Order: sequence, then C-alpha cells, then structure tokens
Amino acid sequence: MCFGYTTWGGALRRGMVHSEDRLTLELIDSSRVDRLLVCNPYRSVLATVARAVIGPREAAFPATDTRHHFQPLRLRRSDPTSVRAIERSCHAYERAVRRATERLGLERPAIVTTHPLLAAFARFDWAGPVTYYATDDLSTHPPLRPWWPAYAVAYARTRELGRRVVGVTPKAVASVDPMRGVVIPNGIDPGEWLAPAQPPSWFTSLPGPRLLYVGTLDSRVEVEALAGLARAYPTGSVVLVGRCPDPDHYGRIRELPNVTIAPPVDRAELRALVAAADVGLIPHVRDEQTEAMSPLKLYEYLAAGLPVAATDLPAIAPVWPARTALAQGSADFPAAVARALAIGRCGERDRIDFIHANAWERRFERLLDVALSN
Repeated sequence: MCFGYTTWGGALRRGMVHSEDRLTLELIDSSRVDRLLVCNPYRSVLATVARAVIGPREAAFPATDTRHHFQPLRLRRSDPTSVRAIERSCHAYERAVRRATERLGLERPAIVTTHPLLAAFARFDWAGPVTYYATDDLSTHPPLRPWWPAYAVAYARTRELGRRVVGVTPKAVASVDPMRGVVIPNGIDPGEWLAPAQPPSWFTSLPGPRLLYVGTLDSRVEVEALAGLARAYPTGSVVLVGRCPDPDHYGRIRELPNVTIAPPVDRAELRALVAAADVGLIPHVRDEQTEAMSPLKLYEYLAAGLPVAATDLPAIAPVWPARTALAQGSADFPAAVARALAIGRCGERDRIDFIHANAWERRFERLLDVALSN
C-alpha cells in the first residue's frame, strides 16, 4: 500500500478519517492480506532528521511479523513537475520499494496506491496487479495546479498500461478510465457512530435550529449560501467547524450574529456535535473538483440521523434521497434547509441499518476483490 500525499504519521494526525487512511487500517486487519508493506511517499533526508531532533515524534506503525512500514528518503524536498523528472522520481521510488519487499520476502505483491503519478509512471514489472485508488480527481485540485499537466499524461498512461482503477465517484473514475474503472463510494466506521458522545455545552446552548457544517473551511464552501441561510434563520444558528486555510473567504459572514466559526475538534467531539445538530450542511460550489468528490461528511451526517441540505452534486443525491434536500444554488439553500427540517431526524432502526450498509469494511472487501483478482 503506497500512500499518495500523506504518511502513516500524517494519517494518524488527521484522525484516520480519509479514504486512504481507512483503507490502510482495513488492509492491516484483513484476513485476505497475508503480508503487508505500507509505504510513505518520499520525504527529504534533512527534513526527516530535523523533525527527529526538534519536531514531535511520529507515532509508531503497528508493525508485526506480517505488517511492515517503509519510509523512502531523498535529498530534495518537493516533487518535480515535468513529466520526465516525475518518471525518474517514480522509478527511483519504485526501486526503493522493491528492495524493501525483497528484504521482507514478498513475492509479486499486489500494489495499491492513491498516488496517480506513481500508478502511471512506476513500472512495477516485478509486482502483481497495480490498482490506483482515486479518492479525488487531483487534476482539478487547486493546490496541485503545477502538476495538472502531468496528471493528464498519467491518466492516459494508466489506461494504456491497463492498471486497475477504483474511484470514490463516477467522475473520479471517468477522469482516469471510464470504461473499466470501478466506483466504490466512501463509507463510515460503525464503531464511531452507533453511540456518539454527549455534545459540548457551547454547542447545545446555541439557539436552534442548529445548522452544522464540519470539514475544511476552504473555497469549496459557497459563502453566499451560508450568508443567505443566516439571514433566513435569524433566531437559529449556523455553525462551521474545521480548519480554515482561507480566512478571507469567510470574512463576509464572520460578523453575522448567528454564525459561529469554530476550530477543528477531535473525532469524539465531532461525532457529538453532528449528533446534536438539526441539519447537516454541504453548501459546496459546483465545479469539477466538487463533482469528483464523495463527501465523507454526508455519510457522517446520515449516520448520526441528521437530515441533510446539500448542493445538488452527483455523489450526494443517490446516497439516501429521502433524507437529503438538494439546492440548485446559493439562493435555493434556505429552502433546502426548510425541507431538511421538515424531514426531521431519522428513526433509530433505519439509522443503524444505514451505518452497517455503508461500513468501510464492506467497501474495501469490494476493493480487495479488484486488487487481488488474477
């Protein structure tokens, strides 16, 4: 298993909530995986040494006789952007991984990676089947703009090589291999959602209805929709919880009296907040990036029993139509929230059935069917 743009330690720091994090946990526990090597992406030697001396200590990988971890190192800090240089980097990374597998006695291992460039440019002629797990369409992800041309080349090469492709949405798959790719949506951990904790008093003391958005507060969120929502429910509360890398984007709503913007919370508190809300919000802009996403928050809202008000995006509507009110744009969002409030909370039996039907374990059994088949 080769991580794309994070490490084992990075996955732990963000709470093991992303798709590739959950996949790695499932691979560690899976009885279908005899031996496993989890590989971080490249890290620079100097940065690794500096982190070991002055930075926080990385959490240890749960290594056993059959589960191992590998950190490839190099001198440079950043990835190259030209296709030729990327090829050289991928070949060097592949050689390092191959040596690690040989030391551990792995013979023709199946390769799963969430890195589109590695899936395309590494040869892996010594390995078994190669599967690219597309957790997003990175060719539309703004922070990765310097690599967009390389992604286009990588997607074409992935098709030519006949690599196996699994994606979280039809759009994520269509960008790489629309003919042979397999769609496996995101999921949830039943252990997290069957019995959420009690919510903090700062949240329950807010006047209702409490309309909640959890997740990264970046430019994907349509601020005009939130502003309209705050005006439409002046006696209610619009609450945004998450890391905010772009504070200026939220400047126009920070001063609204019934809008609360809170920093990230740990998983236990996040589950408690979601369970205590009245409506889960997904007011995303409609663009190529969001059309390729399978929002984890959608599954979490529904697992907690909330009705959802969301922008009408391809991966949202089919999940649980009866409990999702869709908005066609920012002006329509208050009406979508009104419909969601009318839907109300979910019955406990239906909520638990949804949790088990959408468990990560079930998702990744299907992925292993793809990755391990002859």
